[in-house]
Amino acid sequence: MDFNLSEESKALKERCQRFSQTKLREISEQFGETADVPPAMVEAMAEEGVFRYLIPEEFGGYGIKALNLCLIREELAQVYAPADVTFAMQGLGSYPIVIAGSDQQKNRYLTGIAKGELLTTFAITEPEAGSDVSSLSTEVEPDGHDYIINGRKRFISNGHAANISVVFARMKHQEKGFVAFVLEKGIPGFNVAKRIDLIAPHDMVEFHFEDCRVSGNCLLGKEGEGLQIALRTLDLLRMSVGAAGIGMAQAALNAALEYSKKRVQFGKPISKFQGISFKLAEMATEIDAARLLVHRAALLKDQGVKNITKEASMAKYYATEMAQGVIDKAVQIFGGLGVTKGNPAERLYREVRAIRIYEGTTEIQKVIIANQLLGK
Repeated sequence: MDFNLSEESKALKERCQRFSQTKLREISEQFGETADVPPAMVEAMAEEGVFRYLIPEEFGGYGIKALNLCLIREELAQVYAPADVTFAMQGLGSYPIVIAGSDQQKNRYLTGIAKGELLTTFAITEPEAGSDVSSLSTEVEPDGHDYIINGRKRFISNGHAANISVVFARMKHQEKGFVAFVLEKGIPGFNVAKRIDLIAPHDMVEFHFEDCRVSGNCLLGKEGEGLQIALRTLDLLRMSVGAAGIGMAQAALNAALEYSKKRVQFGKPISKFQGISFKLAEMATEIDAARLLVHRAALLKDQGVKNITKEASMAKYYATEMAQGVIDKAVQIFGGLGVTKGNPAERLYREVRAIRIYEGTTEIQKVIIANQLLGK
């Protein structure tokens, strides 16, 4: 394996670094922690062209490569969590259309997503169906050429700001009849029921579907293909969650390293004490190890390896757990300042917690890895 990025990948990483450290940092300072999706942020990301890496070339994108998605998320997450979440949701909400959408659906939505003119989301989680996706209770009943949808979706990121949503449900009276739809907000019966407050705020909502009548033209793929559409989407995006964790951990290391050189105790900077310097060494090593796992999974995906489920789960599991640990060390290095509002380590400590849960908890990743090892 070549551990060096290609010239193309290096150029993308450097461009994203410049954007994140300049324009995106200005936006983060302007809006701070927010439960909204700032239009100025979306506009800046669209102008930079980052959404185009989620879309095939024939629909105004730059083509989809897993490594590119990871490189972008690492840089965005290092500076501003809402930007990383927005990029992730644009990917989760567009890839089902890429792999299963009709020509009409692709032409209607993908170009707008590439330009940042349409925001999208991915609605699969329910009050009683989180890790156990097979327990979906949102039901779909055919009615002529239409479908009637009833049910609830919970923990839908960017759900308030989104213009469209990919929604997963099951056919009524069919245990395994999963389906996927691409739905536009505002249609009768499709309601944003409430917003959900989190320890680190972002746009999180609950959807309710009440006798929501949708055209058969909204169906993605065929009846019964919904679960496979969801799993294929997660297989592409899952390792990029690890990349976001790496970005957060790198931000924590950078802040802790700078602080440790300036903070003087017992007559010298605390970086001179072995207890602190060893923490910094551990943090840097763990970040590098996680980055290699993430890049391996992404490169295998881009090389067309058919089954990268184990490698994607390893990357997601290790990198997100690593990020939590590294940020905890950063809080410890900051001491009392590390638990005060406004400190970067305190903010990261709250922001990082969710990535060990969404797109498959750490425990679910371990189940997946074990099943792959055991041939289940």
